[in-house]
Amino acid sequence: MKIPSPCFVLDEKKLIQNLKLIDDVQKRAEIEIILAFKGFSMWSAFPVVRRYVKGATASSLNEVRLCNEEMGVKSHTYCVAYDENEFDEIVANSSHITFNSLNQYHQFIDRVPKDVSIGLRVNPEWSDVETNLYNPSSPISRLGISSKNLQKLPDRVEGLHFHVLCESDSFALEKVLESLESKFGSLLRQVKWVNMGGGHLMTKKGYDTNHLVDLLTSFKKKHDVDVILEPGSAFAWQTGDLHTTVLDVVENGGKRTAIFDGSFTCHMPDCLEMPYRPKLENGSDVEVGGWHPHRLGGVSCLAGDFLDEYWFEKPLSAGDSIIFKDMIHYTMVKTSTFNGVKHPSIAIKRESGDLDLIKEFGYLDFKNRLS
Repeated sequence: MKIPSPCFVLDEKKLIQNLKLIDDVQKRAEIEIILAFKGFSMWSAFPVVRRYVKGATASSLNEVRLCNEEMGVKSHTYCVAYDENEFDEIVANSSHITFNSLNQYHQFIDRVPKDVSIGLRVNPEWSDVETNLYNPSSPISRLGISSKNLQKLPDRVEGLHFHVLCESDSFALEKVLESLESKFGSLLRQVKWVNMGGGHLMTKKGYDTNHLVDLLTSFKKKHDVDVILEPGSAFAWQTGDLHTTVLDVVENGGKRTAIFDGSFTCHMPDCLEMPYRPKLENGSDVEVGGWHPHRLGGVSCLAGDFLDEYWFEKPLSAGDSIIFKDMIHYTMVKTSTFNGVKHPSIAIKRESGDLDLIKEFGYLDFKNRLS
């Protein structure tokens, strides 16, 4: 089957490789690793995911429902703020419920069933994240309770949760744990579990998984707690691409812009927000002598829907393919239909090599989001 354009294509073989590594870490460290939907919620791949991990974390009622329906388990749930009208359904379908503030703990504690484990999100105030937009560890962050505001654990609280990493290594986690112990050491002796959130990019080439296992094993033994990790990127890291096609090439002011049938603002917003430059299958993000520079422009009407020059061996023209690498994690989950731009199809390249076209999007997908 020919890959339609535009289309997200997940490589099942690469996903399984990541899952095997993740499973190996959780078994060796004797911890629980669960899937964070905010990074990867392609539920058509969950039958494969369920072979290696048994749980998932949700941060909204919709994600709770997805966990129940497609992972087949109750979710570990953390919301920045719970809605009064949604809380009862959320907690009824969660095994763990974590509060972001003491205000919300006091508001909802009497509505949490006895069999649901309660946690609090705390802020260790250390992170290696350099982009402020993505850094949750600021002393004035809205995410998590500071040590100054949490001198003792409220009734029924069994766990502490933090999430301050982003595509980080185990040595960054080690520094976070040092800060956590410095600020919340007395509370660690009182809890049953610690959820270390996501950002643990253990499937990246060169990641020291032995150091991670040793670190987690030591922390567990020292504090006599169960440990939970909930990465998103690690599951889908380098497991698939976004296939697009050049529609036109325009030249103004001495610069050529290849306009493709996708969009950064609609399909790859982190390219504009972070910002970051994705790698290409068939081009270079850095200058190559003798190659031809082109800006890449999305098909939306937003003036800023473009990235500065990439280099191609031959000049681009209408009909040429542009394949953006590593577009499955934290990309598919952020897409929109702004401007009515066509949403990329979704496909899985199976272990057998066959292409399984999972979904194509049309007018009703655009219309039904509006009123």
